Amino acid sequence: MSEAGHSELRVSWSQYHRDIEELALQVHRSGWQFDHILCLARGGLRPGDVLSRLFNVPLAILSTSSYREEAGSKQGELAIAKHVTMPTGTLAGKVLLVDDLVDSGVTLDKVQKHLGEAFPEVTEVRSAVIWYKARSCMRPDYYLQYLDGNPWIKQPFEEYEYLRIDGLLERGLTEVQAD
Repeated sequence: MSEAGHSELRVSWSQYHRDIEELALQVHRSGWQFDHILCLARGGLRPGDVLSRLFNVPLAILSTSSYREEAGSKQGELAIAKHVTMPTGTLAGKVLLVDDLVDSGVTLDKVQKHLGEAFPEVTEVRSAVIWYKARSCMRPDYYLQYLDGNPWIKQPFEEYEYLRIDGLLERGLTEVQAD
């Protein structure tokens, strides 16, 4: 159980990577062709990067943030960056919107509305996430796991929420070997 009294789903690095690959296969099996992947930073960065590489389509990044209260465990006001970051061109055509999870659904809903208003060249948006929680007001187009309850998902990279560089030094990581 997490501190808030809710259940907790712990995910290892190996499981996390398998989940991203399974999500990619699900999208592939759907037969839907898309022009861009737009990942929501920060949670969607890793899945978006992997899917972009597997599908060989450009990756765009949109920063959003809603978990800023109580050390990142309580959802606060949603902030959406004004611009999408991508290497060339503009976001257009069919877009696969990628995030790690849909919790309340507020982020997914507001980002889809934002894309419709800010990027008129986008013709279709579908969403892909690893985890889809029952309490969400939005249903993603692709998801790997439907979570009937609303567990806190303890992802493998969350240790970096509290670890700082001095913590790495204390671990004895003082020298990196060159390849």
